[in-house]
Amino acid sequence: MVGVDKPENAGDRHWMARALELARRAGAACEVPVGAVLVREGAVLGEGWNQPIGACDPSAHAEMLALRAAAAASGNYRLAACTLYTTLEPCPMCAGAMIHARVTRLVFGAADPRAGAAGSVFNLLQTEVLNHRIQIVSGVLAEECGALLREFFRVRRGKPAGGAESLLNAG
Repeated sequence: MVGVDKPENAGDRHWMARALELARRAGAACEVPVGAVLVREGAVLGEGWNQPIGACDPSAHAEMLALRAAAAASGNYRLAACTLYTTLEPCPMCAGAMIHARVTRLVFGAADPRAGAAGSVFNLLQTEVLNHRIQIVSGVLAEECGALLREFFRVRRGKPAGGAESLLNAG
């Protein structure tokens, strides 16, 4: 990754566990199981889970929904001093929204080697050409986050457990 990952802090596993609960909610609705929680000073400002299919909205990613809920709750689209926890490395759309919102920190579980915008494919969050950079902590509960995604795609493709490699890996 571009830049240096910051170490996880004491609350990161707690909030990632909440994001995993939300990801399971998405999976139960036949959406790609990704969950996100936006936290400021130890309190949840917004949360979301993937809903693009059910909402007929290509922007209804977990991170986008968490950002929207947090902005509405705080009455401000600027979300400084916040940490966004998400089970999967954000895509470029979500990374761009995080930059515009001025999120301070991102904590994610599984890397996304196909579309990750926090270092796997791109690193939009720390590029010097934009006016805001976000601290990144990767790999928090990566195995659990990756396993949830692998199982979702295994079932979706009708493959037996232990079969071919999944679309995503755990980082």
